[in-house]
Amino acid sequence: MSQLSLLAVEPWMNFWLTPIWILGLGALAGLIVLLAVWGIAAALSCIPFLGTLADNRKLRNKVAVVLGVVLVIISLPYPLWVARGVWLQQGAGAALSVLFPSLILIAIAALAVPSALIALVSRRAVLEVPMTLREGALWPITIVTLVFAVFGIVGALAVNPRDRIDILRSLPRLPFAGTQNYEFTIEPSAAPDIAARGSATMVDQTIDVSIRSEELYKLVVKSNQTLQLSVISFTETASEQILDVPANEEVTWLRGSGQSSLSDEDIISKLYVRNFGDRPAKLDMTVDTAPIYPEVAAVPITALAVVVVFLLYVLQRTLLPKLSAVALSTSKSEIAQPMFMLMVIVGAVLLVAFIYIPYFTLGSDIKMLKDSGLTMIMVLGIFLAVWAASTSVSEEIEGRTALTVLSKPISRRDFILGKFFGIGWAVAVLFVLLGAVFLVVVAYKPIYDGREGSTEATWQLCHLEMIRIVPGLALAFMETLVLAAISVAISTRLPMLPNFIISLAIYVLGHLTPLMVQSSVVQKQFELVTFVGQLIATVFPVLDHFNIQAAIAAGAEVPYDYLGWSLLYCLLYGTIAMLLALVMFEDRDLA
Repeated sequence: MSQLSLLAVEPWMNFWLTPIWILGLGALAGLIVLLAVWGIAAALSCIPFLGTLADNRKLRNKVAVVLGVVLVIISLPYPLWVARGVWLQQGAGAALSVLFPSLILIAIAALAVPSALIALVSRRAVLEVPMTLREGALWPITIVTLVFAVFGIVGALAVNPRDRIDILRSLPRLPFAGTQNYEFTIEPSAAPDIAARGSATMVDQTIDVSIRSEELYKLVVKSNQTLQLSVISFTETASEQILDVPANEEVTWLRGSGQSSLSDEDIISKLYVRNFGDRPAKLDMTVDTAPIYPEVAAVPITALAVVVVFLLYVLQRTLLPKLSAVALSTSKSEIAQPMFMLMVIVGAVLLVAFIYIPYFTLGSDIKMLKDSGLTMIMVLGIFLAVWAASTSVSEEIEGRTALTVLSKPISRRDFILGKFFGIGWAVAVLFVLLGAVFLVVVAYKPIYDGREGSTEATWQLCHLEMIRIVPGLALAFMETLVLAAISVAISTRLPMLPNFIISLAIYVLGHLTPLMVQSSVVQKQFELVTFVGQLIATVFPVLDHFNIQAAIAAGAEVPYDYLGWSLLYCLLYGTIAMLLALVMFEDRDLA
């Protein structure tokens, strides 16, 4: 056992702990980046102009506008250039589909980034960072991050030494991974006599490339003539290392698919080609490269998530102090409730129990585990959101507590938005705690299923299954935020019981909306069905956008652009719900 790792652990434990160790590396990297950002901000805050700029509202807004314009000028040419290339190749529609999301991102960045930079370098924000970490929702998130970061250090002892070295070697190679396209013209290798194939009269031709052999992930070759490719001379290579390319057929070589390795050399600098056609061949070759272990892509993604969460909390506290005061009070109150701790304990116990429940799915138990776990976490989050909205908004209005809060220099807008943000952070803590348990559980499930089915799992499989649920957790959190915004709006007028009933109805209708719309299209002869379906699709949120049950069943990954559009939909509908809440609360008699 000592040959597997520095600690004497069983092989199955090595397979289970390696994916968690990779996440730990990401958490550790995120904390290091945050410390670096804090140090740089502390140094810049010592400059008198920068350190006090956030406190001067008029000057801060002017500087933010100037920085936003500069950001737009710098970032706009690239998407325009990309859209122009797409337009020339695929038309105006495809160009707009590429340009529109880029313009949205640039607009959001121009509005948010300058203010964020000004807030980060303010002296007040730098001094309040230690206190910010120790209070409110950020403290339990910090604890979870520290646990993963510590495991990122000590967990290396339980990882296979060879895997550990290759994983660490793969990290700096991530920026160099990608896709390269090659186009070559290959002259005929012999007289136009197909019978001469393989004879000594064939002339080997070479094409220049630059590929790291160990990082070659996928090779796609297509030609209008019959070709053969090899990384060394055809007279010296084995037949299984020759890639045959029939005319007008696409041939794919994929790493780890059971095909022979193309080369034993470290760098592939040239390829040998034979053209068996009687005309020059047009060779199109696409080379996809990836590190030895592409799973290390989880490290920068995890680090980015850690940095974004912490910076969002600090920026909220710095830019919106009155709103943050209400949000802090709300989140601390909800997290301190026995109901919150009960949900965390019950949720964690059920997630662990889901490992051992037989689903009788003939090898697809892990899909049922994912679906059950995501649904349970989302339901607990929605319950917490509706409960918190009722207790912190409706009951405070009925109990005249809201009147006491608003007697201070806090507006009704800050009160409602602060309640929503506080509920959102409390739900985020619940998702982080249960999500961490869920990741560990899903990483272990392939090992348990392998034992039951007498098959052997690998740490790559455990990592793949674990990573595939992260988009599901993000989408479930977005759905919970949408329902939290709706629940806050309802709580401005109605008590807890009607709030739960209406929220439940919206949840059910939101998931039935696609079915109703489809039914309205099929049943066009019934105008009432068509009208009701279109009305529900317009008024109620389409919560089925946040459901990845189909992706789980198919074993498919959720693309990043889908997450982006879902986030945009969450922000738009959440904004509409909060505007409705402000309108309903503005004329509410609190006395």
